[in-house]
Amino acid sequence: MSVPPSDWLILPRQFLRTCRAQMRRVKVADSTGAELTGAELLIRSLILRRLLRRHVLADDERIVGLLLPPCVPAVVANAALAIDGRVAVNLNYTLSAEVLGDCTAQVGIRHVLTARRILEKFPLHLDAEPVFLEDFKDKATWSDKLLCAAAAWAMPIALLERRLGLTKIRPDDLLTIIFTSGSTGEPKGVMLSQANIGSNVDAVDKILHLDPHDVLTGILPIFHSFGYTVALWAPLALAPRGIYHFSPLEAREVGKLCRKHRATILVATPTFLRAYLRRCEPEDFATLELIVTGAERLPRELADAFEEKFGVRPLEGYGTTELSPVVSTNMSSARSTAETRSAKEGTVGRPLPGIEAKVVDLDSGVDLGPNRSGMLLVKGPNVMQGYFGRPDLTAEAIRNGWYVTGDVAEIDDDGFIRITGRISRFSKLGGEMVPHLRVEEAINQVLHVDEDEVRLAVTAVPDVKKGERLVVLHTGLSEPPEEIRRALSQSGLPPLWIPDADGFRQVPEIPVLGTGKLDLKRVKELATEAFQ
Repeated sequence: MSVPPSDWLILPRQFLRTCRAQMRRVKVADSTGAELTGAELLIRSLILRRLLRRHVLADDERIVGLLLPPCVPAVVANAALAIDGRVAVNLNYTLSAEVLGDCTAQVGIRHVLTARRILEKFPLHLDAEPVFLEDFKDKATWSDKLLCAAAAWAMPIALLERRLGLTKIRPDDLLTIIFTSGSTGEPKGVMLSQANIGSNVDAVDKILHLDPHDVLTGILPIFHSFGYTVALWAPLALAPRGIYHFSPLEAREVGKLCRKHRATILVATPTFLRAYLRRCEPEDFATLELIVTGAERLPRELADAFEEKFGVRPLEGYGTTELSPVVSTNMSSARSTAETRSAKEGTVGRPLPGIEAKVVDLDSGVDLGPNRSGMLLVKGPNVMQGYFGRPDLTAEAIRNGWYVTGDVAEIDDDGFIRITGRISRFSKLGGEMVPHLRVEEAINQVLHVDEDEVRLAVTAVPDVKKGERLVVLHTGLSEPPEEIRRALSQSGLPPLWIPDADGFRQVPEIPVLGTGKLDLKRVKELATEAFQ
């Protein structure tokens, strides 16, 4: 069913139309065996909305928390809140109780939709009242079911939208608040509007050309912006079926899910792909047409090995929570309709339709031309509204409409973006910007460490003479520091980039986040402790 462009930015309205167009087709499913057609998904969302209004949520309770993994109930809960005009906050159940409590307090969450087995697995103390979805099973009356079924099947869409109050929702109204990963500091609440998420879903559709035969695998957590936008709202608002599993780390279960439902699209991180490479069979991913990775760099060796085993090559994209989140991606030639090159190894692709990217000088902020390295700035309808309750941080992050990513990059003549580092992963030594990532890669080459192993991390600590100095945390070295330094020098690495021999410290493990990214905040803390 066609939708006027202005309605595209109001995702709950598009959700109604999508369900109405696919009433008898399976729309969402998960690894427990749960499956819902478009009709069943819409009816259950309408019923849950009705029950939440009757039994739990006050009229003025705009922001509601969710503590659920990727599964059919989580999809229904998010849809129910959206068609009720509420702001969903999917909380990260892997955070500590203290940080999670800070997140709920920041945005004023009173109720958190969850399940008992979630709190059994993650014994968290919530500074809000838990609402267990399983308790609603016996609360729906026959009149609830009959009225919602009639609305889903027979009520004209325009009338249903008015009855639900969706015609009052505006593009700038908040749809969700997503907390950042906290890799470089405390999590911040990113406010994303209907237009932010809606425009990003639309841009993804424009480059992927999604249709009803597509089956999109939702394994990324919904508290992750990629999981929320692409794995949750793309199936809710577009033609594909969405299939879900609780944990992206359970490789065999993910493989079985993809095989059973004949998945065509997988969004993941390189960390998760490594597990699938080891534990999944070629038949599990036989129907995959596209794999897009993000959150960390995709090593060529991993892409080669995955393509050799499964017959489909993973491609790298780029995004951040503050950008709703997708900025750019490489694209399979089979999906691309452009006559120009659709992918380039070592890059994160071209910006999506409607999104602009540029590189500016790290010190002066002056725009730089192609093939010059500097700070990456992004502009478009996907730029967040800001950080909840932090106008100071918002002003630092958004300048004249451009979001300052904090990533150092270069854009080539063809418009492909190459990420070369993160500003928090640079040290200014002797007036020169020294990239921690490049030093890490050089040391790994000396030690013959595979790119997919996290055995060391380069960071900086305060230094009385220099202001700061490079240090290396590691889990064990096959060569002494002096030999490593000598090899780095022979490889042509500038002397300023080579850590001192006493700048190496062994630690039990290198801290990483659930996505596979280095936990830069914890790395910094460990280094500070080790080099006091």
